[in-house]
Amino acid sequence: MNDTDAPLPPDELARRLTEVYDLVGPLYRRAQRGVEQGLTADGLSVGVRAVLTMLRRGGPMTVPQMGRAQAISRQFVQRMVNDAAAVGLVESIPNPAHRRSSLIRLTAGGRDAIDDVLGREHRLLREVGSDLTNADVTACLRVLGAMLTALDHVDEG
Repeated sequence: MNDTDAPLPPDELARRLTEVYDLVGPLYRRAQRGVEQGLTADGLSVGVRAVLTMLRRGGPMTVPQMGRAQAISRQFVQRMVNDAAAVGLVESIPNPAHRRSSLIRLTAGGRDAIDDVLGREHRLLREVGSDLTNADVTACLRVLGAMLTALDHVDEG
């Protein structure tokens, strides 16, 4: 194992992870602006897009499940679900596990809408660096996942 493969001492790790945070903020804001510009024609907000994406990837979910998955308030998710339902993108169905908390699922129109959005994003992301490897992306996901897990306690307090 060479020096680049050795775990970093805590202070050095903190400095390097600060570099990650410094990139994640602008990346998120630019991506959000790009998504908003792409969604304007579809009439979808970023929040509705997030709900549709969760349902596309995870299947029917309750509002509290979606809130926990995205670390956002149940009330915000409920507003986004209401907006999506108002234009026929999602619908409530009975939840066999919990009578009072309905499952939310995509309608055919919702599936088409999010498939269009994800298809546009996929085409844009194909243009990212051609020299990135699977190992690069795996390492990135590992680092970001560890950072997210380390911050889980922040939402609890």
